[in-house]
Amino acid sequence: MKITAEPITIAMQTPFRISRGSRTECHVVRVYIEHNGKRAQGECTPYPRYGESSESVLAQIQQAASSLEAAFERGMTDPEELRDQLQSLLAGGAARNAVDCALWDLEAKQNNQQFPNSMFELPAQIITAMTVSIGTVEAMAKQARDYVANGAKLLKVKLDQDLIVERVRAVREAAPKVKIVLDANEAWTGINLEELFIQLTEFDIAMIEQPLPQDHDASLAHIKHPIPLCADESCHTTSQLSSLLGKYEMVNIKLDKTGGLTEALVLAEEAQRLGFTLMSGCMLGTSLAMRAALPIAVQSEVVDLDGPVLLGQDVSPALTYRDGMIIL
Repeated sequence: MKITAEPITIAMQTPFRISRGSRTECHVVRVYIEHNGKRAQGECTPYPRYGESSESVLAQIQQAASSLEAAFERGMTDPEELRDQLQSLLAGGAARNAVDCALWDLEAKQNNQQFPNSMFELPAQIITAMTVSIGTVEAMAKQARDYVANGAKLLKVKLDQDLIVERVRAVREAAPKVKIVLDANEAWTGINLEELFIQLTEFDIAMIEQPLPQDHDASLAHIKHPIPLCADESCHTTSQLSSLLGKYEMVNIKLDKTGGLTEALVLAEEAQRLGFTLMSGCMLGTSLAMRAALPIAVQSEVVDLDGPVLLGQDVSPALTYRDGMIIL
């Protein structure tokens, strides 16, 4: 068994802006596992917010690859056992995600199956959010209208501290019948949140994602929020769930945070046991990364797996996006 990895840069279809800045390129790392003539793949997106870069992720993957290849030579040939071994080799994050998903793909290929479709029960289609990035009020309204014209059923609206109510009003007027969720990406520090939450109720918002930085979560326990809150940057792995009780009603599960599907499945089960509803999210990435998240998406109330829609190119075979849905 041989494990290799490479960095890949993909141009964005158009500049993509969130509260932390604008991006014109997406940087992913792809892992390949070759064994007995079969080639499995996994993909991750290093995220600077979590101290990751393509270089740091590649170094972690190389370290884990050496250990996993040695374990394989000692007789640990079952991909499930190798995934269990991986959990102790790397912490949750992008590097572990790419290797973990490649091992899931390897297991499927060894059994002449397709990951994840042959290994999990998936529906014929899944509604996914289409992301409205930060721009002028007029530009965000236009993007929302364009999405609706193309069949969008769920919009995720990115926001910073500026013109929050005005932007949300414009998007709602442009998309009067679709479900809308908001994502502040930790940007709403210093804002009177109780007042803002009340102002936003008139727009029939389904959920607000991560209004404050992770280390400010404690204040959410004392702020009334008629709109449910979802933890994103505050929720990476199962160990953090207990600290979110009483502050959030939902958690956003991303494989690049959990460190792969293996931990994501554990996190989803425990989160639901504790009473959280689930969101399935993603970093920017190709269909290879989105496909690996589908077993979480089918358990989620909100799905945001539109990463490939925002890119200038995708992998082949690509997922099919049509009428605001992923067609499987």
